[in-house]
Amino acid sequence: MGTSASATSQAAPFAPTHQADHQGNGMAEHRRFLQSVNIRNSKAKSIITNKVAPVVITKNCREEFQIHDKIQSANYSMGRISDLLPEHYLVLGEFFMVQDVYNRADVLNTTKSHGSPNFRKVKGNYPLFGMGQPSLSGFKQVLQRLQIDGCEEVIFICLREEPVVFFRSDGDFIPYTPRGRENLHENLHDLDRELSAEQIELSIRKELCDFAKLSENMFYVYNDIEHFKDEPQQVQILSEEDIHVTEEVYKRPLFSQPLHRYYRLPLPMEGAPLEETFDAFVNILRETPNLSLMRDSSRPLPALLFSCQVGVGRTNLGLILGALVFHRLQGASKNPRYLLNCQYNFNYCLLSQRRVSSEFLATDLLSTAKEMKVANFRRVSKMALYGMAQPNSEALAVVMSYLTDQRRGHSTILWLNLQEELVLEANGQMFTPREPGSLAIWPSPQEMELALKQDVLRCEKWLEVITEQDKQMRMFKTCHTIEELFVHQKSIHPGLSYQRIPMSDCCAPKEEVFDHLLEAMKSSLAENPKCAFIFNCHNGKDRTTAAMVIATLTLWHINGFPECEEDEIVSVPDAKYTKGEFEVVMQVVRVLPDGHRVKREVDVALDVVSETMTPMHYHLREIIISTYRQVNCDVKYWCNSFRSQIYIISYIYCYYETVVIKAQKSGI
Repeated sequence: MGTSASATSQAAPFAPTHQADHQGNGMAEHRRFLQSVNIRNSKAKSIITNKVAPVVITKNCREEFQIHDKIQSANYSMGRISDLLPEHYLVLGEFFMVQDVYNRADVLNTTKSHGSPNFRKVKGNYPLFGMGQPSLSGFKQVLQRLQIDGCEEVIFICLREEPVVFFRSDGDFIPYTPRGRENLHENLHDLDRELSAEQIELSIRKELCDFAKLSENMFYVYNDIEHFKDEPQQVQILSEEDIHVTEEVYKRPLFSQPLHRYYRLPLPMEGAPLEETFDAFVNILRETPNLSLMRDSSRPLPALLFSCQVGVGRTNLGLILGALVFHRLQGASKNPRYLLNCQYNFNYCLLSQRRVSSEFLATDLLSTAKEMKVANFRRVSKMALYGMAQPNSEALAVVMSYLTDQRRGHSTILWLNLQEELVLEANGQMFTPREPGSLAIWPSPQEMELALKQDVLRCEKWLEVITEQDKQMRMFKTCHTIEELFVHQKSIHPGLSYQRIPMSDCCAPKEEVFDHLLEAMKSSLAENPKCAFIFNCHNGKDRTTAAMVIATLTLWHINGFPECEEDEIVSVPDAKYTKGEFEVVMQVVRVLPDGHRVKREVDVALDVVSETMTPMHYHLREIIISTYRQVNCDVKYWCNSFRSQIYIISYIYCYYETVVIKAQKSGI
């Protein structure tokens, strides 16, 4: 009697006795609590509540114990991946448990034969092995394989910094990792340095057991995060023994092998290891007499086995370190570069996937993405002239519906894409290659994009991309060029025309760009004087704004200029610079025919195009001095000074454009 204990096993409902009838709501609370705590059906007879903890009396009235492992369910968060999937508890307050390794990651197809994805031995005579993350049964199979190969002593080093837990499944324990909803393909990294991966795994296991108690001994996990077919999956958790942490999976099979040892040496998924990580590796060597320079050379070298998630990046680094250690121990005549080259020749496609694409995510300064699905969508006042960032297929459909609705009713539309860089839509998002290689061998961006699309679809592997948050691994199921998106929209809106006029970013437009823009607009206006014009670059700012100014001046030259009022008085410091009265600009004004009037016309066009934007966003004239004033160090001085000069050149080119159009109109 009076024994305190934490109960385990299957949950059971309880019928309160008369002793609890007077407790009111407190009793109901304890009943709800006890229903979430695992207690054997045969034990519970009655419940006595008190201020410390509820007391359970067994059916034979021989035992009485208090329940102290109260679940603080109010502190746990719930969420769902999408509106179509169920809501459930989230690990560490925000993460879903996702299956760690997918079949496609096993490029060497060694899971069945060796127990682990991408299991391999480095070429040469050194007992140096690498692999991806195995299950518990898979790791036992790996050890058997090493024993068959004659490895008497094995030093196994897990290089994962991210937490991993293993759920019981069909006699095995399968690895799962916590991942965020926005990036279900990538494991957690750069975690709290004060907590080790082992400590985080123990915290996760405690949470998972609590979640199961609160959810009829079940918890949700995800295996298919591409199609979410039959997801999420339910796993049964009756006790902590249904969940293993990494240390248990690796150390328990080694218990009966006195010459086998396990270490965890967390390496970052990105970037160089910390100095203390190399110190920890040296300490492992010091703890292994057979890896010292004073070793008994008659004994075989211990096998070094390194592992990370898929057995590539961090495992490769571990194998390099191991190769250097073995080379030092044996004083081999072979150059260690031979071993390193052999290692890096392992399935080159796995290594090359790290330089595929990065996502252009335009900052939505005008807050239009929510309504129009594209950043920085805007219109020049009282003109059929629009600008925006690069739209994907969804945004393109929204914009076309907007332009052709009853209110605007544009029947003829010329869309001018100003991007020089390559762009593809993959899985509904826009991406551009990080390292496109030599552009000169291709006649046009369209042909390059088509070739890139074919490469992506043929690849059928996880590719690294850079998003607004971080690096991610993606499997692209769909891929389209920009031109293909517009061909599809043209089938819906026959009045749509599309042209690509590449402009270099962070550069003043070249003269041929002016010529191409002018020719494209004149041809469209000849067919329909009410044609609408749309411009886009990757973010809808620099190049789009410059092209919109050129288009505005072009339309004014054709349809007539608005009345240019006298300059307003600007009472700010250095007002002449805000008004664009730089010395080099004024020299041009003095040279051009009717230069002062031309400057006023250009300034009005700049103001009209940028009236929905502030100087903090983008105004071709005012940003010249704004950029120049940001100089605060030597590096930034040259960068901002250069950009400021580029803006001045773009500003001046607008003057020349105005004069040239006037000359053409006059027949000169």
